[in-house]
Amino acid sequence: MSMLNWIDERFPLTKVWNEHLAEYYAPRNFNFWYFMGSLAMLVLVMQIFTGVWLAMSYKPDADLAFGSVEYIMRDVDWGWLIRYMHSTGASAFFIVIYLHMFRGLMYGSYRKPRELLWVIGVVVYLVMMATAFMGYLLPWGQMSYWGAQVIVNLFSAVPFVGEELGVWIRGDYVISDVTLNRFFALHFLLPFILAALVFVHIVALHRVGSNNPDGIEIKENKDENGIPKDGIPFHPYYSVKDIAGIAGFLFLFAAALFYAPEMGGYFIEHPNFEPANPLKTPDHIAPVWYFTPFYAILRAVPSIAGSAFPGVIAMFGSILIMFFLPWLDRSPVKSVRYKGGLYKVILGLFVIDFIMLGYLGVKPTTDLYKLMAQIGTAYYFAFFLLMPIYSKMDKTKPVPERVTK
Repeated sequence: MSMLNWIDERFPLTKVWNEHLAEYYAPRNFNFWYFMGSLAMLVLVMQIFTGVWLAMSYKPDADLAFGSVEYIMRDVDWGWLIRYMHSTGASAFFIVIYLHMFRGLMYGSYRKPRELLWVIGVVVYLVMMATAFMGYLLPWGQMSYWGAQVIVNLFSAVPFVGEELGVWIRGDYVISDVTLNRFFALHFLLPFILAALVFVHIVALHRVGSNNPDGIEIKENKDENGIPKDGIPFHPYYSVKDIAGIAGFLFLFAAALFYAPEMGGYFIEHPNFEPANPLKTPDHIAPVWYFTPFYAILRAVPSIAGSAFPGVIAMFGSILIMFFLPWLDRSPVKSVRYKGGLYKVILGLFVIDFIMLGYLGVKPTTDLYKLMAQIGTAYYFAFFLLMPIYSKMDKTKPVPERVTK
């Protein structure tokens, strides 16, 4: 105890432990969906550690990058495992985050008083996408090179400043050694910025308290000691529960890692096992799967006067519109449990639509696929833009005063 007291006099260790774990009261009715936050933090830590380890052997040089990845895979002790942990971890990160965001849509985790919490979460998502995009180029394989070429070239479609913007991002007139070096530097830096944003996200969460499947604010119903009647300490109850969730996640992650690290070309595309060749374009260029819904939106919007700028606006707009979600939902209740059938059907169709767009994003463009992508894009934006209307029309159920199981 004397050592702990000595530390507490100089650093608020016990205070932080109590405020954020032992005496942080969370709703007692958390379910499966509330594993995703802790799993996201686990994967983030794993990505940082495996990324730093890979950087020790990686060469950010256009002539050496692909060979250094092969060196890691073949000659570095356990290098193949660390590389596959990192590549599989990237996909696992997005899977967990998409499920985390879907939980927010189901239970209204973006509603008052959590508007800022949601906005910070969307910023985290944007930084995740930027980090993943920077890392996408680093293996210097065929799909890495040409996928990055296509995406960076989109910025050239911006009127007036597009050409200069594209050169500024690449650092050259084409994807080159300069681009590889700056993407490597940013890919190394951004995860630490991401970790700082996650810390801010958690601080904001603990300020307003966790949401729950009923959408009831447990802080509004406390006992004589100021403890929420429907809350339980996060530690040990939910820390133990999260350990069980982590064990289940690691089982599935290990299965993918050891038996299907490429996941049939979705986690690592087959052309990426060929070195980048600026003189040979792959038959079909598509980004990795977690970008494909937005890539499908980009391709669905017709060009105007040969410019892809309308598609670029739609692609970025499909992400930025998420910032406004807390103010678009006008339903009197938060949770899908007490919303009517209209919202449930619309939300279910939105999930199907998002998955469909993701599938269309990896397929070559045909007339049928383009039509499906246009319908999917229209529904994607309608889900958000029409929410003030259908969320008011939806017939809701009465919300109980206390949380249920």
